[in-house]
Amino acid sequence: MIWSVIAVLALGSMGILALSLRAKTELNNQADSSPAIFADQLAELDRDVARGVVSATDADAARIEIKKNILRQAQKDQSGPLVSTRGSRIALWIAITFVPVAAVGYYSQFGNPALSRVAVAEQRQAREENARIVALTEQLKTRLETDAEGGPSDGWMLLGQTYMRLGRFGDAAAAFQIVSKREEATSAVFSMLTEALVAQENGIMTSAAEAAINEAAARDPSNPAVTYYRALALQQAGRSAAAHDLVMARLDAADGYYPWMDTLVAQANRIGDGIGRDPISLARFAPMLAGRGPSAEDVTAAQEMSQEDRAAFIQSMVQGLADRLKDEPDDLDGWLQLGRAYSVLGNAEGAKDAYKNAAALSADLPQTDPRKAIAAQALESLSQ
Repeated sequence: MIWSVIAVLALGSMGILALSLRAKTELNNQADSSPAIFADQLAELDRDVARGVVSATDADAARIEIKKNILRQAQKDQSGPLVSTRGSRIALWIAITFVPVAAVGYYSQFGNPALSRVAVAEQRQAREENARIVALTEQLKTRLETDAEGGPSDGWMLLGQTYMRLGRFGDAAAAFQIVSKREEATSAVFSMLTEALVAQENGIMTSAAEAAINEAAARDPSNPAVTYYRALALQQAGRSAAAHDLVMARLDAADGYYPWMDTLVAQANRIGDGIGRDPISLARFAPMLAGRGPSAEDVTAAQEMSQEDRAAFIQSMVQGLADRLKDEPDDLDGWLQLGRAYSVLGNAEGAKDAYKNAAALSADLPQTDPRKAIAAQALESLSQ
């Protein structure tokens, strides 16, 4: 279908240009005729314009030429009419022939109408989904703002989290700020406010962000976000060694494995890399994961690899873990680690399957076991 349309448009454009060229050439070649012929030419030109054969712009130019020829004839100027050179006519014929052919050739080589339709459809679907989320978000904001009691805190927190996902960090901070002023504000409220304030400033710990994280610490000193953002502030203040010590102390104080430890281990390695300290692995702080992930030596080796080699190395480590779990399907901690690895790699289906296995294994565990909540929360997050 697309090729039929291209062919029709190409032939149509060539025909119109050819008629225009032919009409103007004939007018010029008759420049030495009598005034009566010139009058006929003007009349014929008007009819061509009415039929749409010649554009108004071309017609105006042709009328000027005809009138010039009438004046020359009246003055018996035998020098001949002003006409297009043969070379110009040849060049124009080449252009009107070559351009459509070249365009068709280029499209046949590089074009893909089917792919274009798919891309357009996906873009349209993404825009529609984004517009729907934005509309629902604004509806939620309106309900909260018009609530006689100021709107429930859970609603404002949901609004702030939605704004964070939309990249509207200033609006997210404003939503969290409303809850932070209430008596029931928890440490988590202030750490989320800190996150929004830092994101709003492109990763910079401002005085407002430091004040928010201090409030979080006052309510719960063990909140891992307090360690993360205070270490970030120290690092940005040029105190990287102190920042690294702070993170390491928080990891050493952990009494088991928790999801936030992955983030702090990564932060410690980023800071330590800049000050010449040895890399660390999660297994150092969570013994139940020993032997199930990359060692400190593996981390060091990965840092020295190229981007492609590092990606291949990580994939091999994850695949090795997945293969081992086929032989040891009752390893709860292993399934949790595989789920985290797949999440980092963007393999949502793989992560979901891993966390489903972890959830099944943790079903009979007491509610106080953090691994039970980790699996449940991860599955809930992946299902959104």
